[in-house]
Amino acid sequence: MSDPRVLSLIASATEIVCALGYRDRLVGRSHECDFPADVGDLPVATAPRIDVDVPSGEIDAQVKAAVLGADPLDALGVYEVRLEVLESLQPTHVITQTQCEVCAVSLRDVESALRQLPGIAPELVPLAPNSLDDVLHDVARVARAIGSEADGDRLVGHLRGRMGAVARAARRLDRRPGVALIEWVDPLMAGGNWMPELVEMAGGENLFGAAGRHSPWMEWEQVRDADPNIIVIAPCGFPIERTLEDLPILESQPGWRSLRAVRRGRVFVADGNWYFNRPGPRLAETLEILAEMIHPDEFDFGHRGRGWRPVATESVGVSPR
Repeated sequence: MSDPRVLSLIASATEIVCALGYRDRLVGRSHECDFPADVGDLPVATAPRIDVDVPSGEIDAQVKAAVLGADPLDALGVYEVRLEVLESLQPTHVITQTQCEVCAVSLRDVESALRQLPGIAPELVPLAPNSLDDVLHDVARVARAIGSEADGDRLVGHLRGRMGAVARAARRLDRRPGVALIEWVDPLMAGGNWMPELVEMAGGENLFGAAGRHSPWMEWEQVRDADPNIIVIAPCGFPIERTLEDLPILESQPGWRSLRAVRRGRVFVADGNWYFNRPGPRLAETLEILAEMIHPDEFDFGHRGRGWRPVATESVGVSPR
């Protein structure tokens, strides 16, 4: 039997495939797959139906219109599958997801595309990363589908060991500062799914969002009333520089300057696109990034400046590092 021809339509799945050692089995990718760098040479089988180069509020409005539309049954969705690329690749396996129609091409999108190409019948591998355990189970699922169970067990064991070491070190610390993890700025959304778990593992008290549940919308008054010790801003799909463009939206909110995190210089921006919002192997690095931000005197994995950076605030005697 010949090797699988894998089309990955999720950035996290592409990273999983490569971390398992199966890079040579990838024949195509989504428009969002950008790590490791050499996957950029693969044919791109998806495209967004919205303009992502506009302010956060406009992106949100476009997404809601695309997902819901005037009639939900007629909604096109946020992304499209490029039929001509799908047909040319002739994949034996297509990795997709059922977790979020906003974040990536969904299983429904792929099934709709395949109905238009009756000559192609790949095995669909839908991932459902709602929690940290789900992410690790998805690693094992991909390994079984396109490789071997043993490879999956090795990678999962490595990730559990790396993350467990951080969690054990954090549990020995006396302080657990309150952390507001913001996943979208306009409108305001808290981090959900695996992110509350990572905050707790890194030695923080997660103030908003629940482990294993979708990211919740918030009102600004909730943040102001909670007065977090630390604010981490990591919008879905945004790198650090793009996140900094939206920072004035938060800075203009009433009471921003009086927040404890702002006054003490404990506001951070992080790369949501590569780390926080991508349920793949690099969640181990996400945990390390959180540990560095929450307990800078205890943890230093070298991610500062690359995966996160402090925001210049009205600091009153407490350094962000």
